[in-house]
Amino acid sequence: MTGRPEALFPLFSKLETLEGVGPKTAQNFAQLGVMAPRDLLFTLPYSGIDRRLQGSVHDAILPTTVTVAVTVGAHHAPANKGGAYRIHVEDSATAFQLVFFHARGDYWKRQMPEGSRRIVSGRVELFDGNPQMVHPDFVVPEAEADDIPTFEPVYPLTSGITQKLMYKATRAALSRAPEVGEWIDPNQKKQEDWPDFADALQQAHAPRDMADLSSAAPARARLAYDELLAHQLTLALARAKDRRKAGRETIGNGTLQQRVLKALPYAPTAAQTRAIGEITNDMAYGTRMNRLLQGDVGAGKTLVAFMALLCAVEAGGQGVLMAPTEILARQHLEGLRPLAEQAGVVLELLTGRDKGAERRAKLAALEGRAIQILVGTHAVFQADVAFGDLRLAVVDEQHRFGVRQRLELGRKGQAVDVLVMTATPIPRSLALAQYGDMDVSVLDEKPPGRKPIRTALIATDRMEEVVTRLRAAINEGRQCYWVCPLVEESEVSDLIAAEARFKHLRAALGEGVVGLVHGQMPPADKDAAMRAFQKGETKLLVATTVIEVGVDVPNASIIVIERAESFGLAQLHQLRGRVGRGQAASTCLLMYQAPLSETGRQRLEVLRESEDGFVIAETDLKMRGTGDLIGTAQSGVPRFRVADLEKQAALMQVAQSDARALLAVDPDLTTPRGTSARLLLWLMRQDEAIRLISVG
Repeated sequence: MTGRPEALFPLFSKLETLEGVGPKTAQNFAQLGVMAPRDLLFTLPYSGIDRRLQGSVHDAILPTTVTVAVTVGAHHAPANKGGAYRIHVEDSATAFQLVFFHARGDYWKRQMPEGSRRIVSGRVELFDGNPQMVHPDFVVPEAEADDIPTFEPVYPLTSGITQKLMYKATRAALSRAPEVGEWIDPNQKKQEDWPDFADALQQAHAPRDMADLSSAAPARARLAYDELLAHQLTLALARAKDRRKAGRETIGNGTLQQRVLKALPYAPTAAQTRAIGEITNDMAYGTRMNRLLQGDVGAGKTLVAFMALLCAVEAGGQGVLMAPTEILARQHLEGLRPLAEQAGVVLELLTGRDKGAERRAKLAALEGRAIQILVGTHAVFQADVAFGDLRLAVVDEQHRFGVRQRLELGRKGQAVDVLVMTATPIPRSLALAQYGDMDVSVLDEKPPGRKPIRTALIATDRMEEVVTRLRAAINEGRQCYWVCPLVEESEVSDLIAAEARFKHLRAALGEGVVGLVHGQMPPADKDAAMRAFQKGETKLLVATTVIEVGVDVPNASIIVIERAESFGLAQLHQLRGRVGRGQAASTCLLMYQAPLSETGRQRLEVLRESEDGFVIAETDLKMRGTGDLIGTAQSGVPRFRVADLEKQAALMQVAQSDARALLAVDPDLTTPRGTSARLLLWLMRQDEAIRLISVG
């Protein structure tokens, strides 16, 4: 099956093929992300209106929607052209008015003759103390009471799309839903008591009460699971394809690793030892490694990565460590150099700044295998960079490197193993959505000797007290960071904020004490400012968030984060990790602009109470939602129409193990369940995945 199955053709035809949808309406639907009838199936109501018959308007808490039987009384035509047409009606307990604007001639007299009985349904509000229903949604004779839905679904709308139109369009799309085989594991379906796919669609679009709108309602949970399963099948297929890619067996003898471990002043944590084992096992295997090393700030990822690089060298190959910025690449070089000397391996740096003869000499040494481990930036991707025998690529700080660059790096050697390191603890559900195709090693222990960081909340109006405190710390020989607020999205305004704060602090603390680093600076100036701070020449570094990742100055023991409420929790946790790296007790001051909202205060208090990045990331996800947390557009986390990653993280986990289990027994999806799963992939627009299936 190389093309879309015929059964799905009606769902993927143009929207204009639905009755009542013309080209203009189709354009309006596009604003809701609805491009084909299929998208309407997964555009579910988000609320509902209870239209069950009530005894009287008198019993209702107004304003609200009420459905009542009434006797029609006198009609009052408008006194002037734009006025309201009013009809006096009585229910079983009280009288009220129906109000119509722009009423046509004697239309309502024919529809609602005086003395007749009608059922009316609409929003009732008090006007000058009298209840009135303006433009009822339904007016029907008592015999046609069943025409009014008891619970009416409310759909998301956009300009040009009304509830009536949406209701009609979703019904037309539902009539096109084909009969399909079951792709969910039968035991899973039975255990959860989920309906079949077609029934789930019908039920989700025809809720009977508010409980049916909850993400836990069986019909909705089933449809959410279908989305998650399709996504995880795609990732599992990519993973299986990676695994089918022939790798090279890179087996080290442990001699270089042992030299380094003996020289360390401390023993690695159990988590580090476990991760090193997982990585070296993957490297020794005949298929390509694609592993994510996830660790909290200061959990010792660099040592784990270096051990893996040494394993590549022991096996007679080379390794490369990629960093997103030159500052970080240089820092890795400084940190690893003593370890490389202990092991007796040649470590070199390659950045965009290497030019001419120096660059040519490095490239020749790389190709001739004289350089065993290379640390570099994006410069490593350039076409003229060739390795003699590249076995392992380590990519630091994944979210700054795209998937494309990851693949590019893999092409630099034959069947290169890839290890991705991220210091941003990712909530389990997001890790599954974003990195479901990778195997994951987690460092969840801090190495011995890292001191806890005291975190305090302080209002901006106490800034001068903070400056006094910094002055005292600097006089004691300590160093400090001052992080400027994020000003909207503009780098220019970030820059203005940073420069203004720099001038203020320089005036308070003296010339030559304060340094400044921000994203707009030329790389050479940025490096010079960072180096001056690392060497202790400047004592206070004013920065925008360019210091968020990996900067290591053990003597820095205070960090002030201005307007902390404007940062994400995970980002604040990253910034806080810049201190607490040396012997002195460290402090993180979160400065906020009073008054703080209730959620603003709760978020900052989470940070004050916890230093566990995984706990903080989960809390951030609950409080802010998926898109905000990592900027969905560039994050690689898909936007699901039904599934809710925050509430349904557990379902994502089940979907991952189910997808992997299905492919383990049916790698080409040819069994009856496998064939249904292919249909699911087409239905969920996972065309990429279809291409990954080796047959068809």
